[in-house]
Amino acid sequence: MANSPIPTVGLRNVGSYQISGHPFITGSALALNEEKKIQFPFVTKKITVIASGSQSDTGLRVHFNSRDDGHVYSVHGQGETALHFITLDSHEDSIEFDVKCKEIYVSSPGGTGGFRLYASLTTIPTSSMYALTGSGLTQ
Repeated sequence: MANSPIPTVGLRNVGSYQISGHPFITGSALALNEEKKIQFPFVTKKITVIASGSQSDTGLRVHFNSRDDGHVYSVHGQGETALHFITLDSHEDSIEFDVKCKEIYVSSPGGTGGFRLYASLTTIPTSSMYALTGSGLTQ
């Protein structure tokens, strides 16, 4: 029997996601039309974002790409039809993502608000993570 390589942490290593994650907690207040980029020290396995404080009429938006790149709110000049975001529209409204990523964005396009974020982290280095693009993210 040939020697099998010893499995190591990585994006396609199941064990990297089966063990309990390392906790990561942060939060922030957002000014009118502000966007916060949260960069994780390791690839995530799960993320929870919770709206805090009073929310604007448009709510807080959670997305995986910067709205400044034009992909979150519009596709080829279509205005807000791309909808590549999730809206949290009231105090304590929340969303949980079971997803691997190295960063996430929270924005307040029409007012002010705040958020708290909890992430469960793997031990996979963020340098291993690919860019999140394509259908449902930037197209």
